[in-house]
Amino acid sequence: MKTVTLKDVAAAAGVSTSTVSRILDERLPPSHTATAERVRQAAARLGYRRDAAASALRRGDTGTVGVLVPRLSDTVMALLFEAIYAEAASRGLFALVSVCGDDSAAESHAVDSLLARRVDGLVLATARLDDPLPNSLRERGVPHVLALRTDGVSPSSVCDDELGGYLATRHLIDLGHTAIAVLPGPDFTSTAKQRLAGYHRAMAEAGLEAPAERVRHCGFGYAAGLRTASGMLAGSPDTTAVFAANDNLALGALAAANALGRAVPGDLSVVGYNDTPLATQLAVPLTTVRVPFDLIAAGALDLLAAQAAGTGEQPPSRVAVPTLIPRRSAVSRER
Repeated sequence: MKTVTLKDVAAAAGVSTSTVSRILDERLPPSHTATAERVRQAAARLGYRRDAAASALRRGDTGTVGVLVPRLSDTVMALLFEAIYAEAASRGLFALVSVCGDDSAAESHAVDSLLARRVDGLVLATARLDDPLPNSLRERGVPHVLALRTDGVSPSSVCDDELGGYLATRHLIDLGHTAIAVLPGPDFTSTAKQRLAGYHRAMAEAGLEAPAERVRHCGFGYAAGLRTASGMLAGSPDTTAVFAANDNLALGALAAANALGRAVPGDLSVVGYNDTPLATQLAVPLTTVRVPFDLIAAGALDLLAAQAAGTGEQPPSRVAVPTLIPRRSAVSRER
């Protein structure tokens, strides 16, 4: 069976081979012009299949994307990598992951190791607000995108975390809660900063106070949530609701409430963030904010493709919209 080439598609569509190559290049944002539609229809009719290996050889790249996360034991990071892997595969690319914990030296070493394997670009889910790595990559001209987090300068594909924090807090307010605490996570991440900003916006809009004893920064893990929520609930027993900036922190808050004899949702309402798989499997399913990891992954790869093609966006960012998912862990205060 004869292999269908770009030249065959070009002849069928009545355009140049270079036009077909550009329109069918999956690294670039899709064109929706009449010519592009005609080219895609011709490619489909002829049964054209892109040879990813040959394309990479011609361009001098490897068709491989490096992904750096703090740890894969973190469900959010695992979900993000799976989304990037699936999206990369749909584009004929391969995603390679490395982990670095929270150590800046380990982060730099992991990046150097990925670059030594000739990845075509990097997706980083590790960026702290004070992280020097993105600036180093910019100075070295290394194609890279920050995912989930941002430093406000490098290209980034993120969720609208300020909106997410607002939706979570507004939901609790609408249920009649006024004494609402927040566990925003560590203050060195853009996610914590933005989700906390959304909390403060909702509280201010409703004319509610947010005293310092109800705003407790901590790590993102379950143990940090348990420890911090325990101290906060013991010191502020009139608190009736908690917004936790990820589902692990929410699980810690649930455990803390149980240890203090406070029933959820009867005595305390809890809202998490990310909508990880465990959220639906709890005895009391968790109300949470869903993050569209698939859209964030697609945005990250689009931004990398734009850098490779020299068509980087200004400002270089993609922002996905979160969704509040009401479940049984948060109920009306009057109930």
